[in-house]
Amino acid sequence: MGKIILTALMLACSNVFMTFAWYGHLKNLNSKPWIVAALVSWGIALFEYLIQVPANRISHDVMSLGQLKILQEVITLSVFVPFSVLYMKEGLKQDYLWAAICIMGTVFFMFRGALAH
Repeated sequence: MGKIILTALMLACSNVFMTFAWYGHLKNLNSKPWIVAALVSWGIALFEYLIQVPANRISHDVMSLGQLKILQEVITLSVFVPFSVLYMKEGLKQDYLWAAICIMGTVFFMFRGALAH
């Protein structure tokens, strides 16, 4: 269980970088040419990869590839919603709740074998 928790924490950290790399430029660099935004985003994404790649390697022996992907999606939504609301100043949408419920279904199906043991 320790590897899974460490992986989740590392993926959460990497996802913060990823979210800023993917979407932060829409707020901060909106008036700059797209190439500037792309280069800045690549620089931010480097830190994301420096955390994400080891995280996936740590847990690949205890989680399947599908489980790793679904864990990443849960973390992505968990990071994206506060980013969207608090940083980008977009409203909290009910669709986020429905998306979270759907993802909970995927978590169940991807991890139900592991939960049975």
